[in-house]
Amino acid sequence: MQAQTPPPRRKGEPRPVPIRNEAFEHLSVPELREYRQALTAEEGNVSYWRRIMQARLDVVVSGSASRELNTERLRPLLTSERVGSGRRALVEILPIEQAPPLPSLAELWERQVDEDDTAGREAFARDLRIAEGQLSTYRAALHSRIGEVTGELIARYRETPSLCLSALPRERARRASA
Repeated sequence: MQAQTPPPRRKGEPRPVPIRNEAFEHLSVPELREYRQALTAEEGNVSYWRRIMQARLDVVVSGSASRELNTERLRPLLTSERVGSGRRALVEILPIEQAPPLPSLAELWERQVDEDDTAGREAFARDLRIAEGQLSTYRAALHSRIGEVTGELIARYRETPSLCLSALPRERARRASA
């Protein structure tokens, strides 16, 4: 069951009290923290891919010589092993229903279009815009899920405040008590 999105609050209004979400019942607090970290890392990757697609689109639309862009040096950034691997791991923990199919980022990065091929450049620009849109939608779904997990953690901390202490590194806790 999805948590309801609360209405926007006005400036100065207190934040609503988070409530538990049944979708996260099977996860312990450490697992929720780990899941939130994985979602945050994936959001960073998606933002990075999105910026790359936007930069590639800028180059295509401006008509800059594609030979000026050395894709050989940058190819390791978007290998098929790297693209989408984090997403599969996240969906195994808890499915992200809103996530669209991700575009073939490696194919878009490697695609070459002749400067004089106007139709080819327009088609390429269209494909890059679609990819950027898909990445934006996926990023929004990640933000939503990060908010849900954070809300679940806050709800659990409110129920059992001592759970907050488990986030502290044990080495520091031992030194502080000595």
